[in-house]
Amino acid sequence: MKTILYKNTKISYSDSGTGNAIVLLHGFLENKKMWTEYVDLFSEKYRIVTIDLLGHGQSEPLGYVHEMEENANAVNEVLKNLKIEKATIVGHSMGGYVGLAFAELYPDKIQKLVLLNSTSKEDSPERKTNRTRAIKAVKQNYVSFVSLAIANLFSENNRTRLAEEIENVKTEALKTPLQGIIASQEGMKIRKDREWLLKENRFPVLLILGKKDPVLNYEESLSQIEDTTAELVSFEDGHMSQIENKEELKTVLLHFFE
Repeated sequence: MKTILYKNTKISYSDSGTGNAIVLLHGFLENKKMWTEYVDLFSEKYRIVTIDLLGHGQSEPLGYVHEMEENANAVNEVLKNLKIEKATIVGHSMGGYVGLAFAELYPDKIQKLVLLNSTSKEDSPERKTNRTRAIKAVKQNYVSFVSLAIANLFSENNRTRLAEEIENVKTEALKTPLQGIIASQEGMKIRKDREWLLKENRFPVLLILGKKDPVLNYEESLSQIEDTTAELVSFEDGHMSQIENKEELKTVLLHFFE
């Protein structure tokens, strides 16, 4: 495990392979371990960096609101430490929000961006209300909240087929400290709309969506790439494409990295 200190807070990361740099950012309740299989494959050709976002995995929480910009600054500190001047960022869900914040704050450092089951749109009023409810729920029953939250990320038809994988994701998710969960929900709730970044077409963007995503409405998600040069790949499953559509995703990403 490699770490740096960002604002006196430990940030954990991994660094494998050589070549063009690719940064893999996990989603809410996940950590860098979710990328293990992808690191093994991609590091044969590229330099792969995975980072535990604030309050996740082996990175410590920082205060009571983890703004996407704060996470992006932590990512930048890791890259500075590794002397990486430009990188492709792949962000799953919340990791995509961080990737977008990074692209806004450090436009010269981004080569390409992959939004994996993610969106450049801000939370709708209903989604913000749901986050406030989620914060209340996790304070009342942490284990029950995390278990339910993870199961609900997968499309219904995969919940039986991928029962073992879902249990593994839950096990990792239950390592997330309460402060990390609450601070991340607060940060996602107040994040800015960044659709303009996609409209400017300053760097290649790949949007990967699940048609049966229980978290992000598929049809609504399509509107953000109208009149842009962003590429779209759609899978038939849910919010966890890195598990539900693993082999197809590996192929799609390797093609985009070229």
